[in-house]
Amino acid sequence: MSQIYEIFGRDAHAMTIRLMTEAAVASRIPKGASIALKPNLVVAAKPETGATTHPGVLSGAIEYLQAHGFDRICVMEGSWIGDRTDRTRRVAGYDRICAAYRVPFYDLKQDSTITVQSAVGPMDICRLALEADYLIDLPVLKGHCQTLMTCALKNLKGCLPDREKRHFHTLGLHKPIGALAAALRPRLVIVDSICGDLDFEEGGNPVHTNRMLLGFDPVRIDAYGCSLMGIPVDDVPYIRYAEQWGAGSAAFSPEDIVTLNRPQEAADYPAPTGVVANLTRSVHQDRACSACFASLVRALHLSGGCSSPVYIGQGFRGKAVDGLGIGVCCSCASSCVRGCPPSAQDILKALQERP
Repeated sequence: MSQIYEIFGRDAHAMTIRLMTEAAVASRIPKGASIALKPNLVVAAKPETGATTHPGVLSGAIEYLQAHGFDRICVMEGSWIGDRTDRTRRVAGYDRICAAYRVPFYDLKQDSTITVQSAVGPMDICRLALEADYLIDLPVLKGHCQTLMTCALKNLKGCLPDREKRHFHTLGLHKPIGALAAALRPRLVIVDSICGDLDFEEGGNPVHTNRMLLGFDPVRIDAYGCSLMGIPVDDVPYIRYAEQWGAGSAAFSPEDIVTLNRPQEAADYPAPTGVVANLTRSVHQDRACSACFASLVRALHLSGGCSSPVYIGQGFRGKAVDGLGIGVCCSCASSCVRGCPPSAQDILKALQERP
């Protein structure tokens, strides 16, 4: 079964290189292959908003590939309908990255298309995405107002012309997203989960996880992403459609997760947004790690909040407190969700069981 590599930290560039090194990515790419990097630049917004892929993910991937002798590399993306890809590229800082590494950026809104037969009928897909020898998907793990979550599979929608994106919405999104994944089949997925929005693809309410993931199966990556966000896989139908149509497998076990390091205390933890502050009004936080706190926020978001005390952070290690403790640091609480960090799914279950 394909493994998922997980790393915690704040340096997207270094984390990307470490993930690719540990997963021996270079050994999987044919010599002389054309490589296409597909980030998430859905809208003109800085990565800190929780909407777009951090530029360090892009620079880390390019640096690793060039260091291993790959020189046929490009970056490609088509922003959502209503925004210009050249604008999203500048705002996210990709112009500087592409210039520094001498890698071309292609606006897929300007690309020609190829019509392929998919599980939902004819589908127009951008030629550059289809013809790349090795497609690398660089999504953001975040919420979405229509599909609950978006990660590896839905990020491929940027490989479509605007007319096909509109068509996807008429078909209800889920089935065509699953069909697109089966048609494109990205070979590698590197997930930016440093901060992703709770609800919206365009960002605005980011939750800082300081985590990145790497895997070779986009369906399994999305299923694991659901578990991190506390969302049942079956609540995101496009994952099952993609699995049904041969894009990968949603099955994974704890043994499939290769954790390269442990989350650390976030000394410079960002000020919470109004939404996050409201969700955590009953939370007592003392030196909590970003990954642990993010799991709690996502669980509180799904449960609608909690009025009884919740404790989280290394400051509560060894302290007996009356309330729900989050993570191994709070194992002395009257009840505790263990893990380092625990998943949003496990925290949500504990919140739902509380009186």
